[in-house]
Amino acid sequence: MAAEVMLINEIEAKAASMAIDLNIDFNSIQLPRGEDCGIVSDDEDVYHDDQLEFDSGFGNVIVVDNLPVVPSEKFEKLEGVIRKIYSQIGVIKEDGLWMPVDPETKKTLGYCFIEYNTPQEAELAKEKTNGYKLDRAHIFAVNMFDDFDKYMRVPDEWAPPEIKPYTPGENLQKWLTDEKARDQFVIRAGTDTEVLWNDARQSKTELVYKRSYWTESFVQWSPLGTYLATVHRQGAAVWGGANTFNRLMRYAHPQVKLIDFSPGEKFLVTYSSHEPSNPHDANRVVINIFDVRTGKVMRDFKGSADEFTIGGAGGVAGVSWPVFRWGGGKEDKYFAKLGKNMISVYETETFSLIDKKSLKVENVVDFSWSPTDPILALFVPELGGGNQPARVSLVQIPSKVELRQKNLFSVSDCKMYWQSNGEYLAVKADRYTKTKKSTYTGFELFRIKERDIPIEVLELDNKNDKIIAFAWEPKGHRFAVIHGDNPRPDISFYSMKSSHNLGRVSKLTTLKGKQANALFWSPGGRFIVLAGLKGFNGQLEFFNVDELETMATAEQFMATDIEWDPTGRYVATAVTSVHEMENGFNIWSFHGKLLYRILKDHFFQFLWRPRPPSFLSAEKEEEISKYLKKYSKKYDAEDQDVSMLLSEQDREKRRMLKEEWEKWISEWRRASEEEKLERQRLRDGEASDEEEEYEAKEVEVEEILDFSEEVLFEE
Repeated sequence: MAAEVMLINEIEAKAASMAIDLNIDFNSIQLPRGEDCGIVSDDEDVYHDDQLEFDSGFGNVIVVDNLPVVPSEKFEKLEGVIRKIYSQIGVIKEDGLWMPVDPETKKTLGYCFIEYNTPQEAELAKEKTNGYKLDRAHIFAVNMFDDFDKYMRVPDEWAPPEIKPYTPGENLQKWLTDEKARDQFVIRAGTDTEVLWNDARQSKTELVYKRSYWTESFVQWSPLGTYLATVHRQGAAVWGGANTFNRLMRYAHPQVKLIDFSPGEKFLVTYSSHEPSNPHDANRVVINIFDVRTGKVMRDFKGSADEFTIGGAGGVAGVSWPVFRWGGGKEDKYFAKLGKNMISVYETETFSLIDKKSLKVENVVDFSWSPTDPILALFVPELGGGNQPARVSLVQIPSKVELRQKNLFSVSDCKMYWQSNGEYLAVKADRYTKTKKSTYTGFELFRIKERDIPIEVLELDNKNDKIIAFAWEPKGHRFAVIHGDNPRPDISFYSMKSSHNLGRVSKLTTLKGKQANALFWSPGGRFIVLAGLKGFNGQLEFFNVDELETMATAEQFMATDIEWDPTGRYVATAVTSVHEMENGFNIWSFHGKLLYRILKDHFFQFLWRPRPPSFLSAEKEEEISKYLKKYSKKYDAEDQDVSMLLSEQDREKRRMLKEEWEKWISEWRRASEEEKLERQRLRDGEASDEEEEYEAKEVEVEEILDFSEEVLFEE
């Protein structure tokens, strides 16, 4: 210890003689570019040398060109004009505006450098002022200072790109060929992310892939199940493969918060929000749209958060998510954003506005795409105190032709619900009563596929009932509504087809007084889970809508999430870490039988892996359903084999328990034999251990407790 102290003292003395400060701020140390000193970054999975451009330290500096060339006496005036323009966008650093002067003529050179507090403000200044017209002769050309270094590295002579040999890629859909026709799901618990098979017939899971610290916030499947996306400080990444999960592509986007895939998996949208240096300014938002396969940025959108907060609900820092909504079905042809008095619709062939202009709609507050067709449904509230009624319009894209319009009077709010096949649109309209002191709810039901798009009006038996939840049957013609007041509302089922198929909506049944506030239809229709989440503590009712009967009732206390598997065979219910107890998930059969339960501390996510649409036609699916018994013989035999296997497993388990018991008995017998001599000594030489060879006798023992002597008579 003394030697160590002497060594430290020598080091400090040597440092003092050389004027070296040993109090080092390690966070301030910057390694040379491209040098990691053998230390691999935590973000190695996201960094990519040939993909990410390392800035040279001037990311917050812009160069403004095409300025007026003025003599020294007009220098201050021009500088004041430039400062006034650019200080409106962000905070310019002290001495952060430099306008070079020609030493011979004493005139400015026609350009200047501006240094902001943050790179985000510099990027915003470039975007807002590039092309700014100061006067007829001076139109600003603005570039990032770092771009000059990038352009200088471009070789003077063109060289053909290196042609890489073709190597066939992995089959990213191999998981769909599982012999047991099982489905996969991903879970996040603690620092671990796991992809698992749902082996329901064996009442267990089977691990596919597990990795710690795989993501820094959440994971997300692509809509067709091809990719699993992870989120990191420097961007997002997608993973997939035939037998494991390999990294397929990285997408550089620092501080990314949210991601969203297009329905056909062609594009990935990433979002980030950055605080400005001036607290009075709005957050800076950056949105990138990447090509999923190549990782190329197809289009980016930058601006203040105020530009992305119009309409919608949820999201981060007041921004609705997703900002861009995709239309045109699985072809990913169009995407759109809600703006002030307009809807901006872009096409993905050029990533530009259709007809180079937005769709002008005065006071529009919401819109939604048909899931299958390029049709927009948009909602405009009342204007002028009710003089101009609210309306719902259906607009064809790209022609922007209005297909149908419905005026709605005395409407306070409106929600739109598309059926998954795009055949029906339900518009829930909350209307004021005549006194304007309360509201009641009705539905406008659009039949999209029928001629002239007829509309029906549906009001509940008690139109004053509060609507708690609404859900269409996937691929079907029925819908369910939870209505009434807590704690026991009613649930009604309706069909868009009457008994005589006259195209009239009809009520099927009403279930009275149910502990439910959420509806979860099976992906194949027919079955539904009526769930009581949050305040209802995880009440579950599995209901057959064909037979209008309850198949089972159950409960998972404090359940937070419910999700059907993509085939409609199984249901997962989960308790995530929003509750401190009972974290984990349950797997149920479609008719409500609990198959198995997994407990996980700090449980964050459960997501079934989506399946792509079937290649079978509707007629073929109907044929299979009709002759299901013929097709199911093979699977009945497999089920019998599984049953026999489970029985064999039970017998093996009992055999192992018996062996364990016999081993325990033999160990105690051996210990008894080893201690026999000691027991014999303790019995004074009696040799037998058998209890029946001993005779119990009662023995009286007299014991003097006290003795005293007393004189009774004296002579």
